[in-house]
Amino acid sequence: MKLLIRPAPEVAIKSKPVRRQQMRHLRQNIRKLLTRLDNDIHVEGAWDRVDVEVPESPGLAGAVVDELRRVPGISTIQEIGVFPWVNMEDVAEKAVAAFAERIRGKTFAVRVRRHGDHPFRSIDVERLVGTALVDASAPKGVDLDKPEVEVRIEIQDHDFHIAHCKHRGAGGYPLGAVETVMTLISGGYDSSVAAYLMMRRGLRSHFLFFRLGGPAHEVGVRQVVHHIWQRYGASHGAKFISVPFEGVVEEIMRSVNQRHWGVVLKRQMLKAASDIAAINNASGLVTGDAVAQVSSQTLSNLNVVDRASKAVVLRPLIAMDKEAIINIARQIGTEPFARNMPEYCGVISRKPATRARLHRVEEDEASMDAQVLAQAVADRQDTPVNRLLESTHTPEEVELVHTPDVNDIIIDVRHPSEGEQSPLQLASNRVVEIPFYELSERIRSLPADGQYLLYCDRGTMSRMHACHLKAEGHTNIGVYAPVH
Repeated sequence: MKLLIRPAPEVAIKSKPVRRQQMRHLRQNIRKLLTRLDNDIHVEGAWDRVDVEVPESPGLAGAVVDELRRVPGISTIQEIGVFPWVNMEDVAEKAVAAFAERIRGKTFAVRVRRHGDHPFRSIDVERLVGTALVDASAPKGVDLDKPEVEVRIEIQDHDFHIAHCKHRGAGGYPLGAVETVMTLISGGYDSSVAAYLMMRRGLRSHFLFFRLGGPAHEVGVRQVVHHIWQRYGASHGAKFISVPFEGVVEEIMRSVNQRHWGVVLKRQMLKAASDIAAINNASGLVTGDAVAQVSSQTLSNLNVVDRASKAVVLRPLIAMDKEAIINIARQIGTEPFARNMPEYCGVISRKPATRARLHRVEEDEASMDAQVLAQAVADRQDTPVNRLLESTHTPEEVELVHTPDVNDIIIDVRHPSEGEQSPLQLASNRVVEIPFYELSERIRSLPADGQYLLYCDRGTMSRMHACHLKAEGHTNIGVYAPVH
């Protein structure tokens, strides 16, 4: 089988040197990806097309088309039947075999193009093939302006091609034909869709994850990143960079006005991301922000946040609503991951500033220990994305307890301000208040023979930290999950 691949329209309108470069990128990307399916797949091309020869093998053609539909920079993939030239009657016979059933009850038109010298005209072939199709099938009729089915035939010197099914490609630019960016990824709907849209635009991406909730969260994010890369970016290597940010969160909560927690956290992330991007030769940062979606994403706050970055910040979702974002997540296969991804609920201000002032935020940040952020960046871990799942381990299972035993000790891991708003009161159990950002240190001072159940309002943060503690060897940890 032969496939004819056309580039996205934006590639076609580039100047000749740029178009030549982008078509070279597209051919290279296609070769890298299809070689994984079969070494005998042959890829060639010209300035406006890529030709792929697929060997006859069960299931291979479908796998190739599925792969190509996800390659950035492709507009259409046309399945082509290639036959040696005999005569016009043979062309009509092959066309009837390919299209008789497809045009039944539909309007159609035959389009013929010739290359070379022939003793007949294109219209002669069109008339002969059209008549044969009408005789062999029961079409609705011929419509030369807006047919439901087009029968495309291309005649060259010694052979002819019949175009079969046409598939839509991903569009955009070939991956790697633009520049490299660093995508801040959390595993939710927004950041995964943002990553996909930038890759579709031809930007090679590394993935930067700020670990706020222990290994349970990171396991899920690793799976999302591997999925996105494997399906849409595997033609290029990429890194997954994990930055331990628990200490930065702790420092923010100790040193910063509560109203600025969200803005300062975003600024600290961008500061770290700028430095890490520079090390990895990334020209910009990508986030999943959408204007006014949450308090830290008002225009005023985004302006304050961006001042912390030395790199340009790209926000492909900035004007999209949540429904549209979720629809794209569903199309690219990240919706199930995002739907089941625990949402970290640690840095939430009761009355967050929606119009933060830069000088006030900078005054708050000045009271922070700058070494905490520097240490987090220094302690980052880089993993090639193609090896992400090799180093991924399922988090420890934790017991969810709805009715605690009388001897169980409940650890309230919420921020003190949350505890003041809605105190946890139990008649039969001792309650110990240890904010989540102090839990790793203070758990060591508790009696080792006790049985401890972590608690937070949503249950997400308590499960994350329970998994983390169990992974560190604390076997006496569970989660208090009261039935509401």
